[in-house]
Parts: sequence; structure tokens; C-alpha cells
Amino acid sequence: MDFDLATMAIVFGAIFFVELPDKTFVATLVLATRYRPLFVWIGVCLAFLVQTLVAVTIGGLLAQLPKRPVEIFAALMFLVGGIILLRGAGKADEEEQEAEEEFSHKGAARAVGLKAIVVSFSILFLAEWGDLSQILTANMVLRFHEPVSVFIGAFAALATVSALGAALGRALLRRVKLALIRRIGGVVCLILAFVTALQVVGVIG
Repeated sequence: MDFDLATMAIVFGAIFFVELPDKTFVATLVLATRYRPLFVWIGVCLAFLVQTLVAVTIGGLLAQLPKRPVEIFAALMFLVGGIILLRGAGKADEEEQEAEEEFSHKGAARAVGLKAIVVSFSILFLAEWGDLSQILTANMVLRFHEPVSVFIGAFAALATVSALGAALGRALLRRVKLALIRRIGGVVCLILAFVTALQVVGVIG
């Protein structure tokens, strides 16, 4: 089984900056104030594990289609992702408050051990379907044709973001502007769109 460290690093960076200002981080933060952070992190990571496997599988199936249409589709998806992140940057703080209110009413008031893990898994598993990070993960498979490396990079990024949410949470939000992180993620997506477009027209191999 081959691993490409460069691909893993690129995927990790892109998914990290897309997911950090996302509602998933806020959900993990809220859950960690109600249950033991370790149990929350385990449940969230299990949800991410399944979601990443699904995204990589979908990307792998799409990669079997004719090369040129797939490359064009990948470039468009990166472009759309970048635009969504940049346009939503100004509303990042407002959306963070809305997400916090939304997830504060979900799950049992108190849960320990396996129950806390199951509650955390269930909430994040449902919240992540169709999420931008999942779409971009599938897109990364189309871009790099390295499903194992993409899976490792994406899952590591998601696990890191959830760890930050569970361990640091509100303290991190006070120091880091979500709008800035969202803009960085948008720029990363636009760069990937540009590189993929160059690949489509044959400028790069």
C-alpha cells in the first residue's frame, strides 16, 4: 500500500482550513462542555471515519469515469468551494453563534462512557452529510488519484480539528478569527481549482 506524503500534506491542510470554521468544530465544542472531552472526541472521530470512507469511495468511483470530464468537474468543485468559503467569511462569527445554539439543544443532558460516545457519533454523523469537507475529500481523490493518501490526510485533519474543539474550544475561538480561517480555506480551494484547470488544458501533467 503506497502513501504519498505530499498528497497527504496538501489534503490535510485544505481540509483543516475548511473544517476549522465549520459548524462541526462548534458542535464538538458544545458537546465537550456537556460530556467528557475524550468521549466526545472518540465519538466524533468515529463519525468522521465513516464519512471520510464514504467520501473517498465516491471519489474513487467517479475517478473511473473519462479523465477530462472528471478533471473539469474537480476544478469546478474546487472553484465553488473556494467561492462559498470566501463569500461566507463575513458571516462566520454569526454562523458560529447560530450553530452553538443549534447543537446546545441536541443530545442527552448528561451522558457518560459509551453513551456519550454514541451521542457524539450520532450528532456529528448526521451533521456531516453533504458537508463541504466531505465534498472536497471526494474531489481530492479525483485530483490526486491517491485514495489511501487522501483518506489519511483528510481523516487526520478532521481528527485534529475535533481534538482542538474538544480540548481548547472556546479559548481557541477567542484567539482565532473564524472569518480569517475561512478565507484561508477559500484561497486554498481556489489555488487547487487553478492547478486542476492547468492540468485540464495540458499546461501541467
